[in-house]
Amino acid sequence: MKNNYILQSEKQQQKALKIIQSLQLIKLWEKNGATVNQVGSVKLGLLAKHRDIDFHIYTDELNVKDSFAIISELCANPQVKKCEFTNLADTEENCFEWHLFYEDEQNELWQIDMIQIKRGSQYDGYFENVATQILQQMTPSQKEIILKLKYETPNEVKISGIEYYKAVIQDGAKTYEDLLEWRKKHPLNGIIEW
Repeated sequence: MKNNYILQSEKQQQKALKIIQSLQLIKLWEKNGATVNQVGSVKLGLLAKHRDIDFHIYTDELNVKDSFAIISELCANPQVKKCEFTNLADTEENCFEWHLFYEDEQNELWQIDMIQIKRGSQYDGYFENVATQILQQMTPSQKEIILKLKYETPNEVKISGIEYYKAVIQDGAKTYEDLLEWRKKHPLNGIIEW
C-alpha cells in the first residue's frame, strides 16, 4: 500500500502533466527547432509541495528575439500570470532563464522553469545525466524518505532538490534533522556535482 507522501506526490505529478499539456510547451519549442528535456522533480517522480516544473531546452543559438516570440505564445495562455527572464548568455552557463507562473484551477501558482541552453555548451546534457543517475540509484524506500523530507520542510526554508537527493541517496539521511546536519557540512555554493 502506498504511503500518504507517495499519494500526494502522484496527485501533484498529475497536475503538473496537465499544465504542461495545457500550455503545449514542448510542441511549441520543438516546432521552433529546439530539443526539450524534462528535468527536476517532475522527471524524477519526486514532486512534493513546491509546485515547480523544470525543462532544459536546447537551441543552436541563443537569440533573444526568437525566444521572446516563443514565450509570448506561452504567455497568451490566460493561466500564465507572470513571466521572468534572465540573460546568462555571456556566462559559463550560456543560457537564457525563463520563469513562467501559471495559476491552476485551484488558484495555486506553479513555477515553470525553462532554461534555454546553447547546444554544445558546458552544461549540455549535464542535468539530464544527473537525473538518469538518480533514477538508477534511488531505491523505493529512499524515494519515500525524500518525499517525506520535502513535505516536512517548512515552507519558508529553501532547499534545492539535489540537496535532498544527495543527502538521502549518497549519504543515508533519514530524518529532517539528518538533512539539516548534512546541509551544514555541504553548503550550497553554485551547482552541486553528483
